[in-house]
Amino acid sequence: MTGNRSSATDLCLLGFAGSQEQHHIFFAVFFLFYLVTLMGNTVIIMIVCVDKRLHSPMYFFLGHLSVMEIPITTTIVPAMLWGLLLPGMQTMSLTACIAHFFLYLSVGSTEFTLLGVMAVDRYVAICNPLRYNVIMNSHTCIWVVIVTWVFGFLFEIWPVYATFQLTVCKSNVLDHFYCDRGQLLKLSCDDTLFTEFVLFLMAVFIIIGSLIPTIVSYTYIISTILKTPSASGRRKAFSTCASHFTCVVIGYGSCFFLYVKPKQTQGAEYNKIISLLVSVVTPFLNPFIFTLWNDKVKEALQDGVKGCCKLLKD
Repeated sequence: MTGNRSSATDLCLLGFAGSQEQHHIFFAVFFLFYLVTLMGNTVIIMIVCVDKRLHSPMYFFLGHLSVMEIPITTTIVPAMLWGLLLPGMQTMSLTACIAHFFLYLSVGSTEFTLLGVMAVDRYVAICNPLRYNVIMNSHTCIWVVIVTWVFGFLFEIWPVYATFQLTVCKSNVLDHFYCDRGQLLKLSCDDTLFTEFVLFLMAVFIIIGSLIPTIVSYTYIISTILKTPSASGRRKAFSTCASHFTCVVIGYGSCFFLYVKPKQTQGAEYNKIISLLVSVVTPFLNPFIFTLWNDKVKEALQDGVKGCCKLLKD
């Protein structure tokens, strides 16, 4: 790795292959996904703030998770939609690429850390219910969220710095619909083996590091649920964890294939498909996962809709 900065001032994004008609279909689908993602997560943030029934640590973390989903998808989808509307390659300045890359990775790292925190929160709620309000008090929750945000942004400074210190001389064309790290490394003339190895280790640290408390927490949670004598008690305990567990499976599953691999310069089509799962499909599904499997959120939504209807009638 050299100390020279990238020699390219503008990068060109190839985007998706296919005809203009196919691009218009993709645009319609992804635009719909994006709108639903924004609306769904905004609604969750609003009801968590407004409804007193949701003023608890579990929903406090859920609200912050929804806050994170919005910049994750917004850093990717608008530029992708613009590329689908306009024929040919789309250009992006190196500065915009750095900012876009840093924000996407930082918020993503913060989200993984928060998912681990949410698992621990569910563990305390189910396995130590009598001490829950003492352990997960408002002061603790606020500090935990602040630490996760600070950690996520500080953790990604070196990966972004190291990537953009590499000299780009082969081409300035990225075979992707956003500023992808693997494609950036492919353009470098430098030996990227060390950088790729360190990036792999850092991805392992953030993903596996946040997954370990999740696995440990759910091991104790499942054990406690199985020991619960009543079927209604087991159902209630399971319903408080089901949405988070599903989110964990989808989020970690897709990111394992995208980031936890020694060779970062994988095939462009492979990266595009997994990137779509991470940046478009997962944020789209999360609002539905957290509303369909959570009775309190459904009740808050129903009451909110009834209140809005009443105001409109008056």
